[in-house]
Amino acid sequence: MKNLVEYPIPNLPEKTLPRVVIIGGGFAGLKLARSLKGKPFQVILLDKNNFHQFQPLFYQVATAGLEPSAISFPLRKIFHNTKNVSFRMAEVSRFDSEIKRVYTDAGYVDYDYLVLGLGADSNYFGSQTIEKYSSPMKSVSEALYIRNKIISNYERAINRAKMEDRKALMNVVIVGGGPTGVELAGAMAELRNSVLPRDYPELSFENMKVVLIEAGPSLLAAMSDEARAKAEEYLEKLGVDLRMNTRVKDYDGRSVHLEGQDPIETETLLWAAGVKPNQIQGLAESSYAPNGRILVDKFNEVFDHPGVFALGDNCLLADEEYPKGHPQVAQVALQQASNLAKNLVRATKGQDQEPFKYKDLGSMATIGKHLAVVDLPFVKFQGILAWMTWLFVHLMAILGVKNKLFIFFDWAWSYLSFDPSLRLLIKPRYVRESERKELIEQK
Repeated sequence: MKNLVEYPIPNLPEKTLPRVVIIGGGFAGLKLARSLKGKPFQVILLDKNNFHQFQPLFYQVATAGLEPSAISFPLRKIFHNTKNVSFRMAEVSRFDSEIKRVYTDAGYVDYDYLVLGLGADSNYFGSQTIEKYSSPMKSVSEALYIRNKIISNYERAINRAKMEDRKALMNVVIVGGGPTGVELAGAMAELRNSVLPRDYPELSFENMKVVLIEAGPSLLAAMSDEARAKAEEYLEKLGVDLRMNTRVKDYDGRSVHLEGQDPIETETLLWAAGVKPNQIQGLAESSYAPNGRILVDKFNEVFDHPGVFALGDNCLLADEEYPKGHPQVAQVALQQASNLAKNLVRATKGQDQEPFKYKDLGSMATIGKHLAVVDLPFVKFQGILAWMTWLFVHLMAILGVKNKLFIFFDWAWSYLSFDPSLRLLIKPRYVRESERKELIEQK
């Protein structure tokens, strides 16, 4: 690919207003761009994808509950008839705060304000083998890859004569006891219990293990004691093998090696054990906390970088209530973006800025078909009412009326029939030579 970083991004509108360049079309970046619609700024939104991804429902794509398109929304469509917001699909490499310029693979763009909404990626805690052989779930494409991998494994297992040869193909191990891990484990257990036996009656699913591994003493560490206890109870009823206080030492693509326990045979290790912030060239090492998050002040401005802001998962804003930074969840990103949008408008009017103050709206996780746990600031509850609350909150958060309708009908059909119809094994027809060699090496 031709390197265009020495040339400006072509076809951008002429700069007639203060320019806000936003890197990342996730929850934070998209919220900020939408909040600045019609305001006295020229907004340039940059992302390596041309769509927004609704991360809380990745696990449903991975377990054949939803189509990838149902939780993805074209960024360009969002800004139809929005004259002051432009989108460019580009991968950012670095920025220069001295001359206020961002460099991408499509060219460079100058800014007055720069907003880093880079998000986070999977954290493998330094293990190269786990990174190589496990399956993360931080994008729609990764969730779709997991779906294909799981279905492919069962298609292969049914052609194996010996039970011993089928174990690694049928077992599923999930690492990480947060909401993603819990929801994945519940969905996989229900597939094993009710769906897959009908697709593959020749296989014995009593021998299939769904294992959830957590290094800490309990699941859902950020939630209440009641929510943790109920989540464990629900998962055990579904037949999930819970392994608390258990650390993964290594994974070779065939066996998960644990500290002080026998290894588990599986070709499907789903990694949901933590995240690390994405970084960008242009900041000194002193701008980062030890965990890799960008240090910002109470207005989300990066220290010693005037006009550069960081939002969401990749920033650390320490205050009295959250001395180690806010939780890396969507609500923090959305609220920070909303506050920054107001502060940017205030700046044009010469008004004082308002410091960011996080309002905890609660947390929730679903476990299976009609069970969930919900912690709200004023009440905590579990069971089917919690599940209905989870459905409503997530359905309302999805962008687009069409996407809402698709998801509603998918959920309704799944609830009534409990037979998701998306168990399709879709493989790309063409594979580049470099990718083909890598696949052969992995096998």
